[in-house]
Amino acid sequence: TLMNILGCLDQPTHGDYLLDGRNVAQLSDQELSIYRGRKIGFVFQAFNLITQLRIEENVEVPLFYQGLPKRQRSERAMEKLRLVGLEDRIGHRPTELSGGQQQRVAIARALVADPVILMADEPTGNLDSATGLSILDVFDDLHREGMTILLVTHDERIAERCQRVIRIRDGLVERDEVK
Repeated sequence: TLMNILGCLDQPTHGDYLLDGRNVAQLSDQELSIYRGRKIGFVFQAFNLITQLRIEENVEVPLFYQGLPKRQRSERAMEKLRLVGLEDRIGHRPTELSGGQQQRVAIARALVADPVILMADEPTGNLDSATGLSILDVFDDLHREGMTILLVTHDERIAERCQRVIRIRDGLVERDEVK
């Protein structure tokens, strides 16, 4: 629920949520859609890839909705697929990939629009240890470049890498640790 509210997918039932100084509850559906498309990248636990599309087309989807020309969409999709180490899988459909590879496609898609905020729900959950570490290194680089990353994890080793850890139990903040 918290990730859905922060990602402008759901509205809070109590209190105010300000994004860019604006109360999200006062934004129209169209404004919320623009925020999601241009400012927020999502890595869902279930990937949400379109099986009929090749992986590069899946990565291009957010850019299609922004109205970018095909050539620009393709170039940016290839750049993000290289970033997550999948340039050798271009031309394949999601069903032809392992779960870990599908997760990396989902990460590339989340990053393709160069969002200000990346929301990642267990982004390394389906990856082997080495690939998971390389994805976390990518996240570290993006954070150093100014991207805000909200990451949900149950893996203490991943939490230890974060600058701030908010521990939530039964829907309540249990602890807020800043390193």
